Amino acid sequence: MARRTRAPYIVTPQLGLGYIGRHPPAGSSNDTPMAAAAAAAVPLLLLLAAAAASPASAAAGGGKQTHIKLYWHDVLSGPNPTAVQVARAAVTNTSKTSFGLVVVIDDPLTEGPDLNSSTPLGRAQGTYVAAGRDEVALLVNMNFVFQGGRYNGSTVAIMGRNAVFDAVREMAVVGGTGVFRMARGYAQARTHTLDLKTGDAIVEYNLYLKH
Repeated sequence: MARRTRAPYIVTPQLGLGYIGRHPPAGSSNDTPMAAAAAAAVPLLLLLAAAAASPASAAAGGGKQTHIKLYWHDVLSGPNPTAVQVARAAVTNTSKTSFGLVVVIDDPLTEGPDLNSSTPLGRAQGTYVAAGRDEVALLVNMNFVFQGGRYNGSTVAIMGRNAVFDAVREMAVVGGTGVFRMARGYAQARTHTLDLKTGDAIVEYNLYLKH
């Protein structure tokens, strides 16, 4: 007489102990106290797993917060400009907003607004693009590279929209390195001075970072 082969057991959070591929016959081991105990243990296991994950989640949501205030000097005039036009569209020549203009920057960052007397902190390196057709609005993509002080060797990556004539412009901090590795937060820009003839500008930046 052929021996009857029983299908293997599996355990799932939804079903507890059970057969693969077919329902167990009445009175099988699926009706035993062991099966009931296995099924009852599932909610407890899920609760323990959630409790174990909670400290990691809390740590991920925390982190150190840092506020940095500095000044950004965008110099287009003179023999040693720190901002250079590298591209422009045909429409840029007739646009009131310089729409289509692309500028590469290596701007000084200082502790105070006076470029000559303030303590140097680093450089702002990147690009800005005149992306507003009806308003002077820049798409900014730059790294603040710290070259002095407590943050020497670290960087903060900033990206966002800068509507130049707004009193306060807010851009996203999308990353960083060194002390600011994996930083998140935002940067607020306020114009300190702007020369409409040369385009030279000094802008106060406040960085609010979580890292």
